[in-house]
Amino acid sequence: MTAAAATLDADVRQRVALTNWSALRYFNFYRIVISGLFAVLSTSGKMPPNLSALDAQLFSVSAVLYAAGAVIWQFLIESRSFHYRVLVYGQSLLDITAVTLLMHAAGGVTSGLGMLLVVAVAGTCLLASGRAGVFFAALASIAFLGETVFGTFYLGYSSANYTQAGLLGAACFGTAILASVLAERARRSEALAALRAIDIENLSRLNEHIVRRMRAGIMALDSRGQVVLLNDAANEILGREETAAGTPVDMVSPLLGRAYRAWLGTGQNPQHALNDGAQVSTLVSFTELGSGPSPSGTLVFLEDAAETRQRAQQLKLASLGRLTASIAHEIRNPLGAISHAGQLLSESAGLAEQDRRLIEIMLQHTRRVNTIIENVLTLGRRRDTVTESFALAPWLAGFRDEVIQRAGLDPAEVVIEPLADDIVVRMDKGQLQQVMWNLCENALRYAQASPRLRFAAAVGGNGRPYIDVVDSGPGLDPAVADRLFEPFATSEPTGTGLGLYIARELCESNQATLQLVPGEGGCRFRITFAHPNRQQRTGEL
Repeated sequence: MTAAAATLDADVRQRVALTNWSALRYFNFYRIVISGLFAVLSTSGKMPPNLSALDAQLFSVSAVLYAAGAVIWQFLIESRSFHYRVLVYGQSLLDITAVTLLMHAAGGVTSGLGMLLVVAVAGTCLLASGRAGVFFAALASIAFLGETVFGTFYLGYSSANYTQAGLLGAACFGTAILASVLAERARRSEALAALRAIDIENLSRLNEHIVRRMRAGIMALDSRGQVVLLNDAANEILGREETAAGTPVDMVSPLLGRAYRAWLGTGQNPQHALNDGAQVSTLVSFTELGSGPSPSGTLVFLEDAAETRQRAQQLKLASLGRLTASIAHEIRNPLGAISHAGQLLSESAGLAEQDRRLIEIMLQHTRRVNTIIENVLTLGRRRDTVTESFALAPWLAGFRDEVIQRAGLDPAEVVIEPLADDIVVRMDKGQLQQVMWNLCENALRYAQASPRLRFAAAVGGNGRPYIDVVDSGPGLDPAVADRLFEPFATSEPTGTGLGLYIARELCESNQATLQLVPGEGGCRFRITFAHPNRQQRTGEL
C-alpha cells in the first residue's frame, strides 16, 4: 500500500470512528433517561404498582444503581478511557444485568420490561460489528430463561412464563441478526460515503490550488454576492493584498459590485469593462455556477486590460519590427545615396544660388526622412521592459537636475510641487526617463512664462500613483488634441509626429497610461502608473 493510500485509509477509519463514538454517546443518553426515570419513580413512591409488585426495594435499588452506572459510563465515553468495543460490551452487560433485576423485581417476564433487553441487544448489534450481537442475544435469552426458572421454583411463577421467555429470547435473536445485517450495510455505506467525502475534499483542494496558481484572475461568489474564493492574480488585478472569504463583492471593488448587480439585473452581457478614471483597467466576465432557477453562485473572470493592451502591443511591435527591417533595406540605402549625391553636388563650383538653395532643401528633407526612419527603427527594436518599484520623490528630483543641466535652464524655471515621500511607482526607469524627457522637450518648446515646467505627483483615488508634466504655454488646439497620440500627427513643419506616440507605447508596455488632462492654461500630460501591488505577469496558465 502506498503512503497516499495508507493516509486515505486512515482518514476513512478516523471519520467512521468519530461517527461510532457519537452513536455510542447518543445510545447511552437513552440509557440514562430510562434508568433515571425508573430511579425517580421508584424512590418517590410514584411507581405503578404492577412494576414493583414483587420486590419494591429491589426495584428501587436496581434502578438507582442502573442510573449511576449509566452516568459513570457517560464519563468513560466522553474521556475515551477505554477502547470503543470495551465500552460497547460493558454497556450490554450492564443492560442485561440491570434489566434482569428490574424485570425480576417487577414480577418476571410478564411485566413487559423484557422488551428493554431486546432494544439493548439491537443497540449492541448496531454499535459493534461481527458476532457480538448474537452473543449478547444469547446472554439475554439465558437471562430470560434463568429468571423464569428461578421464579417457577421459588416464587410460584406460572408455566406460561416459559412461553413468553422463549418468545423474548427469539425476539432477541431475530433482532440481533437483522440489526447485524443492517449495521454491516450501514458501516459499508458510511465508509463509502466517508471515502467519497475525502475524494471530494481532495478534489476541492486540488481545484482551489489550481485556481490560486492560475495567472488569470478568478473570483467565486456565492448566491449572496460574497467572496468564496479569490486567487492571487485577482487580488493583484484589483490592487488588494488579500481578500478574506465572506467579504461582500462591493467591499472588494465598488466598480465590480456595480457590474455584478447590473449583470444580475439583466442576465445578459456577461462582459463588462471597469473604468478606474484614467481608462478601462479591468475586463470582467460573469458565469453562473450550477443549474436551475436559483444558481448556487457566480464565477467571475478578471482580465487586466493594461496587460491585454501590452500583449497586443507586443504583437504589434513584432510585426512593426519586421516592417522596419524592410524599410531600412528598401528606403534607407537609397536615401543615403540621395543625401550623398546632394552633398557632392553642393560642393560643385559654379552653382547658381537658386540651385544651391534647392540642394539645401533636398538635404534638409532627406535628414527629416532619415530621422523618421530612425524613430521607427527605435520603436521596432525597443528592448524588453524591465520593471522595478522605486520611490518617486528622489527619482523626480534627480530627473529635474538633469533637465536643468541638459536644457541650460535656471533652477527656478523647473519646479516640483510638494509630494509625499512614500509614493512608490513601478516602471522601467530607463523608459520612464525617455517618456519624461520627450514630454519635457515638448513643454519647453512652447513654454512662455516662468516657471516654464512644473512636475506634480500624487496617488489617485483608485490607488494608482501618477505624475503630471505641466508647461506654461498657450495650450493645444482641440483639433490637434484629438489626434495628439497618433503616429505622424504633428503641427510642426519639421516634426516627425512620433514622439508622443512612442511615449504612449512605452507607458503601455509598463501597464501605465499617458493622457492629456484638459484644463485652462498650458498643457498637462499625466502618466498614471500601474498599481504598486499589481505584479507584472508575463505568462498565463
